[in-house]
Amino acid sequence: MMRRMLLAVCMFGMLAIGSASCSSAGGRNREGYPVPEFVLTYAENQPEDYPTTKGAYRFAELVYEKTGGKVEIQVSAAGVLGEEQSTIEQMRFGGIDFARVSLSSLSDFVPGMNVLQMPYLYTDTEHMWHILEGEIGDRFLDSLDGFGLVALSWYDAGARNFYSAKKPIETLEDMKGMRVRVQESELMKAVVEALGASAVPMAYDEVYSALEKGSIDAAENNWPSYESMRHYEVAPYYTVDEHTRVPEMQLVSEATWKKLPEEYHEIIRQCARESAAYERKLWAERIQESEERVRDAGCQVIELSAEEKDRFREAMLPIYGEYCSDYMDIIEEILEAGKQ
Repeated sequence: MMRRMLLAVCMFGMLAIGSASCSSAGGRNREGYPVPEFVLTYAENQPEDYPTTKGAYRFAELVYEKTGGKVEIQVSAAGVLGEEQSTIEQMRFGGIDFARVSLSSLSDFVPGMNVLQMPYLYTDTEHMWHILEGEIGDRFLDSLDGFGLVALSWYDAGARNFYSAKKPIETLEDMKGMRVRVQESELMKAVVEALGASAVPMAYDEVYSALEKGSIDAAENNWPSYESMRHYEVAPYYTVDEHTRVPEMQLVSEATWKKLPEEYHEIIRQCARESAAYERKLWAERIQESEERVRDAGCQVIELSAEEKDRFREAMLPIYGEYCSDYMDIIEEILEAGKQ
């Protein structure tokens, strides 16, 4: 009994000290802002030094500043809050507030998003951004109603290419029989299988070990991911085929969005757009740095000829019918824009 009384006294004393320190600060934090009204989570599965992660931190910083410290967003990088599929599931029910996710993951929940990541859809980076920053892109940003998510902005993720461990991929025939890691995406499984390879869905952080052990023969990703996760150490052949340019989205949980006062909505959207411009700049710089590091490490970089790339593209035609039969008018619109 005496121990419990002493414990209660100690706990009361600690609470009193904490309460006193709060009031002595006048209810303000060290930056001089009020104590936040909202402390929110942000999930990011890339490392701390990655462009998308830096974009997330910039977003959180801007929101904090422009709300006068009333909204604090805490970024958790390196997949601490889970892989993207799990993150999206949690966001739909308000378990996570914000995230940056790939359309490859999002399209399993919102099938229409497959349109924007179809293989060989864009002629180059400029073509993709012309689409995303125009009327078509806005339509897709507004298409998440009913899915428990609200889209805020587009992030860049570059072009994805194949890389292999034992032999270079120089022709379509080289893909035959290869075991290729893909994201947990039905579309990416179909892309790999259309090329004659076997798709192996696998978590991002398991790829290095799988390549090293030989349980997969190849994988596909952009230059920064290939370099930052050191996949080039175990898969030294990088084939620049640019089979997909998969944009990414900054999202907020609809449940969180509804809890936030409307006065914060436009501030958050503006901050998301500013952080997206910042991320794109970092991305362009990082692609160049990553390619230089990979080449300096002695990896073999293979550039597909125009003729061979056409063969890869032709192998994708059945996939358009399977995944985008209801969206062929939009597909035609996007392709036509690339010719201008």
